[in-house]
Amino acid sequence: MLRNQIKFLLFSCLLGVVVSCDNATIYSETKAIEGTWNRNDTIQFHVQSPDTINPYNIFINLRNNEDYAYSNLYMIVEMEYPDGNVVSDTLQYEMAKPNGEFLGEGFTGLKENKLWYKGMNDGFVFPKSGDYTIDILQAMRKNGSVKGIIALDGVTDVGISIEKIAKE
Repeated sequence: MLRNQIKFLLFSCLLGVVVSCDNATIYSETKAIEGTWNRNDTIQFHVQSPDTINPYNIFINLRNNEDYAYSNLYMIVEMEYPDGNVVSDTLQYEMAKPNGEFLGEGFTGLKENKLWYKGMNDGFVFPKSGDYTIDILQAMRKNGSVKGIIALDGVTDVGISIEKIAKE
């Protein structure tokens, strides 16, 4: 247990150095998940729009360990705009290769995935100035089951990052 905590601490420090050297990242926040990710636990981020002119890429940053038992991940992500309008997306991401090997970056049992949320093709332009709220819920269910998985093991951290798209 202590060994994993030390590895996580070293990984976090290294990630902090890499992110701090990246001028394109204008916002980055990560929240730890203690134990399991309950289907009713909302991971919430409050983001101030940087401007209403430039395009941005928005990513969901996710860390998982070897306790994650699935090859994909379903999430419901809601973005509330400053005017109260809410846009909800059901997102599905591949988390492992067919042979069971986890995707993502990392040299230990902890993998980090940078998953597209908004801005994949043309960039996301914040339409209004102000505060945006991004809520993330896990929406996993077993094949053939209608009921969702109550407690999802193996997801250790969930984050959001916003990167300015370089002009060509």
